[in-house]
This record gives sequence, C-alpha cells and structure tokens, in this order.
Amino acid sequence: MKKCFALLASLLVAVCGVRAGLRVPQIIGDHMVLQQCSDAALWGWADPGRRITVRTSWSDVPAEVRADASGRWRATVATPAASDAPQRVTISDGDTTLVFGNVLIGEVWFCSGQSNMEMPLDGFWNQPVEGANDDVARSGRLAEVRMATVPHVMASVPQEEVGGAWQCCSPATSPRFSATAFYFARLLNEVLRVPVGIIHCSWGGSTVEGWMPGELVAGYRDVDLADTTRAGCVDYLRPTVMYNAMLHPLHDYTIRGFLWYQGCSNVGRHATYAARQAAMTAHWRALWGSDELPFYFVEIAPYDYGGADAGACLREAQHAAARMIPASGIVSTVDLVRPHERNCIHPSRKREVGERLAFMALNRTYGLTGIACDSPEFREMARCEDGSALLSFDHAESGFAFAGAIEGFEAAGADGVFRPAQAELLFDERRIRVSLPDGGPVEAVRYCFHDWAPGRVWNCRGLPLVPFRTDAEQ
Repeated sequence: MKKCFALLASLLVAVCGVRAGLRVPQIIGDHMVLQQCSDAALWGWADPGRRITVRTSWSDVPAEVRADASGRWRATVATPAASDAPQRVTISDGDTTLVFGNVLIGEVWFCSGQSNMEMPLDGFWNQPVEGANDDVARSGRLAEVRMATVPHVMASVPQEEVGGAWQCCSPATSPRFSATAFYFARLLNEVLRVPVGIIHCSWGGSTVEGWMPGELVAGYRDVDLADTTRAGCVDYLRPTVMYNAMLHPLHDYTIRGFLWYQGCSNVGRHATYAARQAAMTAHWRALWGSDELPFYFVEIAPYDYGGADAGACLREAQHAAARMIPASGIVSTVDLVRPHERNCIHPSRKREVGERLAFMALNRTYGLTGIACDSPEFREMARCEDGSALLSFDHAESGFAFAGAIEGFEAAGADGVFRPAQAELLFDERRIRVSLPDGGPVEAVRYCFHDWAPGRVWNCRGLPLVPFRTDAEQ
C-alpha cells in the first residue's frame, strides 16, 4: 500500500514539475477511439491563459480554447459517423504541437469492477479463460478493437490524471486485455461493423464502496473513510481510492456507456448493496454529464462462499439494483460454471459473459431488438388444488429449453423447510409446475437459491433462468 501511494505521490510531483507547457493525459494519444457522432472531449494542461488549437483530419474547422488560471483546458470536437479510416488529431499551443495518429471513430465503453472484469485472456493463477489461445491467435484480425487499461493506483482525494495508453488488438497485446471486455468488443465490432474502444478500469477484490466518492461513502455507518490511508488495511478493500485515482481522472472522456462486473467482495452485505450500486451509478452518470448513459452489469456466478447462501442473496440484490437503476440491465451467469469450479472465484467461460453484455447493448442501446438479451425471470406463483404450484415467467414467451430433467427447484410446505422438488414443464402454457415429493401443499418455491447451484434451464434463445425465491422479504 505504501508503495502504491508513494508511486502516486511521485507522479504528482513529476506532474507539478512539468506543468508548464502543453500536455495531455495518456488516454489521449495514438490509437485512441473517439465516440462517433458526439462532441468528443479532449483536454490537458498548458500555461495559464494560453490559446489551444485542436485540429482533426476529418474537419476543416478547428476547436480553440484557452487554458484556465490553473493551466487546465478542455475542448470538444464534433465527430463523424464511425469509420475504419485512420484519423489524426493535432493539438497546439503555438510553441508545442502534439500529433496523434491511427485514431479511429467508433463506439467507446467504460468497463469496471473487480477481478472477473480484470481477468485477462491470459487467465489468472491456474485459472484459465476457456478458448483463449484460439481467440488470441485470431485477434490480429480485430484491427478495429482497441483497449486502454488503467493501472492500479490509489488516492485519498480525486485526481486529475492516470495512466492507460491505447493498444491495438493483436496476438502480442490481447493476452493482457480484459477477457470479458474483449468478447464484448469483438461481438459489437462484428455486428455493428464499427471500431470499438474499451477503457478498462478495474481492480480485483474491490468493493462497490471503492468506486464511490468520499461524499457518498461518508454516510455509510459500516465504512470508515480513515481506511483510505490507514496502515494495515488491504489495498483492494479500501473505500473510495479506486474512484479517486483511477476513475475520476477519466470522466471527461466521451463514452457510450458503462459495463460493470463486481459483487463478490460485497457478499455478506447484500442488504446495502442495491442502494449503493444505484447511488454509484447515479454519481458516475452525473460525473460524465449524462443521466442517460446505459449501465449494464453481470450477476456473480455460483461459487462456494461457505454457507448461509450469502452469494445467492447478493445476486438477488444485484437484480434489485437493476430494477432501481434506469437504463440498466443485468446478465445472468448461473449456467456459466463447470463442475470443478465450485471453489474457483474466476469461472473460465468469459466469452459468454462478454457476449451476453453485447446482446444487451445491441438490443437496448443500438436498437437491434431481434437480439434477445433478457433472461427469463419469475413473475408469479399460483397454488393449485392438488397442492402443486404453477410458476409463470417473463421473457419466456417461446417456453424453455433444459438439459435433461428440470433441476434446481426446491419447495417448502407449511413447515417452511425447503427440500428438492419435482418440476414439470407445461409445454402449452409455457409454465412450470412444482410439487413436493410427498404431495403436500407448496407454500414457497426456490430455484438455484444457493451459493453454488448451477442452473440448467434456459429460454429458447439460450439465456438462463434467473435464480429466485418466492418467499423473499418485500
């Protein structure tokens, strides 16, 4: 931790030492992707009062601004529709001229969270990404996919600058790309036929509170802001430090939306999670200056958290957050684990995760509504005279597909004790009937509501039934 803060302090000293003269953050550079059809922001520092001129290869009209009293300047350039034609951006203060080449115009997404977002195609510590070597080998075909990865740094107050240079996709670079973000970008690029840029800003083990500003976290009784700098605290569990040092410096970069893959480090604190994720999202949108930026995120996968079904409760809180947050959506991963991954916090099937996020973006953000993106979700339960229960679902208009017998359902009678239940698909009604083995009346039903309970029921587009419980507290 001391090394991390020391490194940041030394960088700040270096920045202050070279403040005079024209300079831009690392995120503005060669190979960057700028958001199409937008007023894309470019910014940096110069001598106070200096006139800054920004010229682009796609327009004859320059943007001109002046550096403020602190030396900071910010300009916007109108970008055209997406194209694979390399562009150039030139920034000058009259004495110094900066020229950035191989710039593409396309779609830009900001990807954040903890280790399952961070997990690269190269994998983690004896934990591979399924199919990665083949995808790395073919990644040179993806010249229009670019990624900028933000380094792990911390700060106790919001910063103005952080590293993260753009890299073009190739077999040399893609092994270190976020796997989830890579698969998201690859499918977007293939379907939309436009360049895709990813700003990858995550830290393994981080909590939702780590990505929130101090003014929000200060109101939480279970969070101590002194932990941002207190000796002995685990770095990735510190509140606000990722927001301050990694996210805040990038808020001027024009993006299409956010992807979020986090939750494991908040297991056990599900009662507060949904409201905090909603507060975080609202703040991010305000920081970027738009309350309409889509926010798509990932349900935590089955994993043995040690009992008490705390992981199941966190997943439930994530779905509650999706209902609370406008212009948001959540993709389920209950089916994306292998039997041997019960004690692996980093499941290997990242391609499906990234592609399900892409399905959601393609449907909701880009209007390709023929692409299904919503998993079937429990809607209501009706008790039958024979003691069974009939379950109805949203997003299962064409019914269900399942592998063999319908597994994962439990039911409780009047005693409130849940035990494995018999489940039967009613084909014509597209509903599921659940019965207790002893034929007693069903009072409540649960599906895959355990920390480790892989799902094996899908709708006809291959999207998994979301875990649920009918006895949830309202």
